[in-house]
Amino acid sequence: MSSLTEKDRPIVQLLLNTGTCPRCILRFCCVGSQTLYRCPYKDLMKDLKEFLKNNQEKEDTDCFDVVDPPCKRIRLEHTEEGPDDLKHNGALQQIPSVNDENTAVENSAVKVCNVCLGILQEFCEADFVKKVCQKVNSAGYQFTSFVFSVSLPPQLSVRERAAWLLVKQEVGNLGLSLAKDDIVQLKEAYKWIIHPQLSEELGVPADGKSLFEVSVVFAHPETDEECHFLATACPDCFKPAKNKQSVFTRMAVIKALEKIKEEDFLKHFPCPPSSPKNLCVALEIQCNNGAVFVAGRYNKYSRNLPQTPWIIDGERKLESSVEELISEHLMAQFKADSFNFSSSGREDVDVRTLGNGRPFAIELVNPRRIHFTAEEMKGLQQTINNSSDKIQVRDLQLVTRSAIGRMKEGEEEKTKTYSALIWTDKAIQKEDIAFLDDIKELKLDQKTPLRVLHRRPLAVRRRIIHTMKSEYVDEHHFRLHLKTQAGTYIKEFVHGDFGRTKPNIGSLLNRTADILELDVESVDVDWPPTLDN
Repeated sequence: MSSLTEKDRPIVQLLLNTGTCPRCILRFCCVGSQTLYRCPYKDLMKDLKEFLKNNQEKEDTDCFDVVDPPCKRIRLEHTEEGPDDLKHNGALQQIPSVNDENTAVENSAVKVCNVCLGILQEFCEADFVKKVCQKVNSAGYQFTSFVFSVSLPPQLSVRERAAWLLVKQEVGNLGLSLAKDDIVQLKEAYKWIIHPQLSEELGVPADGKSLFEVSVVFAHPETDEECHFLATACPDCFKPAKNKQSVFTRMAVIKALEKIKEEDFLKHFPCPPSSPKNLCVALEIQCNNGAVFVAGRYNKYSRNLPQTPWIIDGERKLESSVEELISEHLMAQFKADSFNFSSSGREDVDVRTLGNGRPFAIELVNPRRIHFTAEEMKGLQQTINNSSDKIQVRDLQLVTRSAIGRMKEGEEEKTKTYSALIWTDKAIQKEDIAFLDDIKELKLDQKTPLRVLHRRPLAVRRRIIHTMKSEYVDEHHFRLHLKTQAGTYIKEFVHGDFGRTKPNIGSLLNRTADILELDVESVDVDWPPTLDN
């Protein structure tokens, strides 16, 4: 049941005597009524005082008579207990009895809770909620819902364990049992209280699936070292991680608490936990929007423009790139922190991409603006195209993360069409190259090209030239139109790469051949959808 009953009386009295706040008392009494936790703090304290005063034959007071489906309960069963009356250094500390319930209540009202360290006290009040909402509103995000996340100090788990052992001992003396999982989790109770307040203040609903996250990071420097004894007791649980400042993470502490024996825990940590002097502090209040994905196709008309920034040994070689020419406008409009660029293949710095262009997608990380109409996207596309004569984009649109996978699906099975201007050392006539037109499904063995060996693993890749069509230019030049399997190294197919690609145009013509110009004429990936631009 979700209301307090006679069996809860000793727990309420015990926890009040040891400096636990009313909401934590409700948690340890396994009260699952969200409504109760939202009651004003002073009212809860007053109601607990009345509950303790009431005749023991009366099970519930009116305040706690809230109809709500139970989520936790104390089980009525006899269980095997650990060592009786365990306390710090081997025994539970003697809790002084307080005959005057008024004294217990008044003292508890002014203390920082010895379990939640103030999380369910000051940080549930309207002033803190307004502080969070001011931070959110000043950040300038677009959002239609929110998800609220909390990062708690790891030592709270230690204090929770100590309080649980105390209560478990008390209810055990009454022939009852209390499992850890029966207790309402601190985060759960906090969100029950804070969600409605944030929702009202922000004007949007709380939604666990929302892409807009409001997060609060709490810390309590006064008790930071309370976890340290666990590192001695359970050293395997605390291993340094590159991205963590401390080994005492919440998950590591929880893992250690699961391993340590109760008697060993009680030898190192006071039970009940001591009352702190100071509240927790909210170290960070942060907002983060889920990534937005923009896709399209780009044409590249320059033979002096890399797809991505060209940096060698820390030195930039060219001033711009396809990626930057597109992303700088998207970053400005979406007001994002950063971006990630991907595409269906890539062309060399001296290769043009013509035809319908190459599919690309950009992930915009933590954007402030997320809503764009089709007309606004068309205007953004025009802005990009007006900014440079080196590239053009088309079919610019918002897409989902999962849709991007279509760009990469079966990449090596897709086909690409190229146009190459080829030079030969020996003079040629039309009839010398005509036979190339008749070659179909030519299989190549391509060892990783020397020019990319620094960034690609050494391997021999089987690729296919589906069709070729030659176009005679003069005695030393001809143009070759090729339809190939995606991933084929065209330059190496022409000159042979010192025999690393077999066969090659040079070996087929029995002369030295080299490539002077290369254009990508089509990338046969049916994505993103074509728009009426």
